[in-house]
Amino acid sequence: MTDPSSTPSTLVVSAHAGDFVWRAGGAIALAAARGERVTIVCLSYGERGESAKAWREGRSLDEIKEIRRGEAEQAAATLGAGIRFLDAGDYPLRETPELTDELVKVYREVMPSVVLTHPLEDPYNGDHPAAARMALQARVLAQAIGYPAEGEPLGAPPVFFFEPHQPEMCGFAPQVLLDITEVFGTKRKAMECLPAQRHLWDYYTDLAVRRGVQLKRNAGPNLGLPHTTYGEAYMRPYPQVTGVLA
Repeated sequence: MTDPSSTPSTLVVSAHAGDFVWRAGGAIALAAARGERVTIVCLSYGERGESAKAWREGRSLDEIKEIRRGEAEQAAATLGAGIRFLDAGDYPLRETPELTDELVKVYREVMPSVVLTHPLEDPYNGDHPAAARMALQARVLAQAIGYPAEGEPLGAPPVFFFEPHQPEMCGFAPQVLLDITEVFGTKRKAMECLPAQRHLWDYYTDLAVRRGVQLKRNAGPNLGLPHTTYGEAYMRPYPQVTGVLA
């Protein structure tokens, strides 16, 4: 029997229940298709700030949380990932030692090979950088052998910031372009699991096309990439460690 700890593991820290789909659905689907473990942690359901349709329908707070939870669970299953919710509230998502500690426990449990989360700047939504700060802090604490959490100390998994909704206003410049062409259909199906934010379906489809054009331009003309290529963009807060420049 294969030791689960030997299987590459991706951890996605998402401020709200929909963020992981729009921003990293392709990366999640690719990892799952390779047989890797993917764990999504939603710090909130996006119940206050990202569920306008349900509020206009007169839904209660508890009803909205349940709706968003169901949507996110369906989207995660479509992508092939596991998902859990910390129900920390949104608008605002408050940074607390207790919430950071919960993330440390997740790090020690899943022992990620890769971490995906929000960038540290977003003037339109303070929940996103709050989630990123806690994700980075928890990664550091999980490395400390003396930190009082179960499990073994973490190594230093690379972190990738996924693209915010308005990158030009968030200091986001693509450093990594990920080819998600083979799984874009899966990502689109996952997006369609989120009718609460239907207005974003076509926006993120168009963005994937634009990033795909940039991906082809940077990859060179002779790699046999399909005419329509889909991509996702990422930044790296820490240096890449390598023995070969490639």
